[in-house]
Amino acid sequence: MQTSPLDHLAIIMDGNRRWAAERGQLSMQGHQAGYERLKEVGDLCLARGIKVLTVFAFSTENWKRTEEEVGFLMDLLERALTEELNNFNGKGVRLKILGRREGLRPSVLHAIETAEETTKNNERATFAICINYGGRTEIVDACRAIVKDGLPVDDVTEEALTARMYWPEMPVPDLVIRTSGEERTSGFLAWESAYSELYWSEKKWPDFDEQELDRALEEFATRKRRFGK
Repeated sequence: MQTSPLDHLAIIMDGNRRWAAERGQLSMQGHQAGYERLKEVGDLCLARGIKVLTVFAFSTENWKRTEEEVGFLMDLLERALTEELNNFNGKGVRLKILGRREGLRPSVLHAIETAEETTKNNERATFAICINYGGRTEIVDACRAIVKDGLPVDDVTEEALTARMYWPEMPVPDLVIRTSGEERTSGFLAWESAYSELYWSEKKWPDFDEQELDRALEEFATRKRRFGK
């Protein structure tokens, strides 16, 4: 096992539905398999000393899916936040949920608020889950907050916008991984990932294993980051 060369790993978990279709299964079975994989990858990241893991779980566009699938995903989120809470505390992991809270059902909101409050003092690592999230939406919400706060135009700076993002103190992502062979970020952490390295994995998310994680980390370690210089 290797030690991670980075502090903040972000993952676009793509391919659950195609993984299920290839096996003649329902989309919901693919999402369940993806959830089990996420728990495994989370433990792998902890073991490698990664301080922040951020995952794209549900976008603002995913509401367009069938009512059955959306309901299953919300049930899965609520169950995960409730059933895994003791595990997060036992492992010293703080939970952050990023995205618009509007539109989420009350029981999911309660689970989110309870999880964030219960784990807020954990310091070993942070696990951030993007729910009802869109990169452009986050920027729009930050702009709305600036208008609401009545900032003079000369005070509208990058720092002012950053201070109004969903997680203003977020360390910038070092590496963004997208699974399933798709080579686009779909707006994931659009503001925060300007200088992040990108890794495209051919594996669908339920198949993203320890070997593939280490392959991504090893490739990241070979890259020279210039941050625009």
